[in-house]
Amino acid sequence: MSQLTQHTRTCRIRKWGRAAYLAARLSVLLSGLVGALLGASVQLHAALPASVNGEPLPSLAPMLKQVNPAVVNIATYSTFRQAYNPLLNDPFFRHFFNVPDSYRQQPQTQKRQQSAGSGVIVDAKKGVVLTNYHVVKDADEVQVSLIDGRALIAEVVGSDPELDIAVLRVKADDLTDVKMVNSSLLEVGDFVVAIGNPFGLGQTVTTGIVSALGRTGLGIEGYENFIQTDASINPGNSGGALVNLRGELVGINTAIIAPAGGNVGIGFAIPINMAKASMEQILKHGKVQRGHVAISVQDITPDLREAFALKNGQHGVVVTGVGEGSDAQKAGLQAGDIIVTVDGENINSRGQLSSHLAVKAVGAKVKIGVIRKGKRLDINVPISDPHAALTSGQLHPLLEGARFENNPDGEGVIVAALSPKSYAAYSGLRPGDVVLGANDYQVVNLESFQRALKRNKKQVLLLVARGNRALHIVIR
Repeated sequence: MSQLTQHTRTCRIRKWGRAAYLAARLSVLLSGLVGALLGASVQLHAALPASVNGEPLPSLAPMLKQVNPAVVNIATYSTFRQAYNPLLNDPFFRHFFNVPDSYRQQPQTQKRQQSAGSGVIVDAKKGVVLTNYHVVKDADEVQVSLIDGRALIAEVVGSDPELDIAVLRVKADDLTDVKMVNSSLLEVGDFVVAIGNPFGLGQTVTTGIVSALGRTGLGIEGYENFIQTDASINPGNSGGALVNLRGELVGINTAIIAPAGGNVGIGFAIPINMAKASMEQILKHGKVQRGHVAISVQDITPDLREAFALKNGQHGVVVTGVGEGSDAQKAGLQAGDIIVTVDGENINSRGQLSSHLAVKAVGAKVKIGVIRKGKRLDINVPISDPHAALTSGQLHPLLEGARFENNPDGEGVIVAALSPKSYAAYSGLRPGDVVLGANDYQVVNLESFQRALKRNKKQVLLLVARGNRALHIVIR
């Protein structure tokens, strides 16, 4: 290799070495710049601005600061007797079946049990708390815990098991309540927030929407007209608040459908309109004096829709019978009327109608909107005492001394009370029996029971459900 060639190669090596050095330096500078930009980006994401283009970012925090103090945790304490088997205390029995001596039991053993739930303060001045009946059922002591750390002993003022509502009262200063609003104004798709004490964890907030309205036929309560929501509701949320984005109370969380034992996005709340009506009666009378309208109704089927020439989208229930001489008949309701509204709220099913009427007090009037022969009518109907026909002796002379009520668990009438010296008692009728038929006619409610009894003045033939069996009883 010549000296020129070697010199040229050496210069090229030095040239590329200098270029590599410069490239490396540039790479370091660029890396630093990119890192700085990425760091700034991360910082921007970590600390979001309070507003964008002058508009504040949405947050539920301000609303929750006002509502959370009104939602309480409820702890209940109850004492129950432990199951006792005297055979386990028999030495021969234990020896024969090889039962260890440690299985011996003391008679009348009692255990104390604790459970948790939620509640909502609806009247701060009077210390009134709304919750579910099943939260405080059979409780010996009820303790309410506030978000500020205070623990208060609560008095159970009264309850409505058929609606699953209970009313508590606490004595304390500086309480916060939540405003109740008209839950009938809710629409599917409205945003809602559920606040409660799931699994005893403490106050928890979940969000969702109103998934459906007027849910009935679930077999959860005696009277059902639920708000369905996908806001997460879990065990312990029962009795907690369902509020809208303004922080107004629209429902009381009460149940979930949980095939796997946890939340699957199907939760139910009692509309606050129903809960409030029940609460007002409890505060006034100590119990709910539930009235009724003397009619029997049927859900609209596709065939009935065609027969009554109903328009698409029209819903309601068909009146199949009106109690003879009842307030409903005097007000003008007729068989064949299609009930579409009660006090302006749409009626889509028989269960929904029953729930709407069940929270009305005896003596109140409801405006029932009906379609009769294609024309829309509004009829003011008084709410009647369901026991009026019974106490006035209008049922049947042979049933004197027996008191019947509509069956809250379904169709039929239940024997609510029975004199042991009555004809019915001598013939085999028992308190708690459910009458499903009378004089070979089906009994759906008190009105149909009354009509069936009028068909035979000399004797009464009853089809009765008692436990898991059915039997006929003849009263002469």
